[in-house]
Amino acid sequence: MKILSSMYVQLIGLTLGIAALIALIDVTGFEQLLHAKVWNILLFFFFLTLVTGFLSQLILKNGKENFAQVVLGGTIFRFFFSLGYILIFVVLGLDNIILFVTNFFAVYLLYLLFDIYGLITNLRPHSK
Repeated sequence: MKILSSMYVQLIGLTLGIAALIALIDVTGFEQLLHAKVWNILLFFFFLTLVTGFLSQLILKNGKENFAQVVLGGTIFRFFFSLGYILIFVVLGLDNIILFVTNFFAVYLLYLLFDIYGLITNLRPHSK
């Protein structure tokens, strides 16, 4: 069952879980907690995590001795792209920017927890 433990399947599961949570918040009458762009935020993080995960795996094919540096570099890459994404919406003058940023960082933290979980589970086999 190697395919079920792959990063891509876990990423899709995480994204579907977050989407279900957003839908649950929306249908239970708490839609004032969600910004209209929350689905765009979710898609942004899904594709950003997909790209950084793919690039990290591609770099690590050459050798796993720089595992921690590659993962940290991917996290920093994702952080700066996230700041750029927020900056674009701030410059465009999006309505209710505080709610947007709150939703953005809630989703960001969930994906960051996913990265930390992946790092912890993969760091043990690479330690000597």
